[in-house]
Amino acid sequence: QVQLVESGGGLVQPGGSLRLSCAASGFTFSSFVMYWYRQAPGKERELVAGISSTSDVTNYVDSVKGRFTISRDNAKHTMYLQMSNLKPEDTAVYYCKSPFASWGQGTQVTVSS
Repeated sequence: QVQLVESGGGLVQPGGSLRLSCAASGFTFSSFVMYWYRQAPGKERELVAGISSTSDVTNYVDSVKGRFTISRDNAKHTMYLQMSNLKPEDTAVYYCKSPFASWGQGTQVTVSS
């Protein structure tokens, strides 16, 4: 079965950093593009970042460019989202996504003083 398990969220002060992880199993991870999404309170889920199967192409929503870095380690079947200079508006549940997997539980990121 396809499984995507997010971890690494937590409470952080504005300007702080967190690294989210997405552990993948049940499919050939190295063959597929992967994405990070987030859903903030009262808002719809939005695409935050994407990364190609071999990491040669990445993209980001404008609001996180220069602050977030998406990466993946295909040998470990894991994708990461390094988040720096976090802002209160980054507060959301963060989800990883393959083109075919269902939504998982996500991991909560709260940016607050």
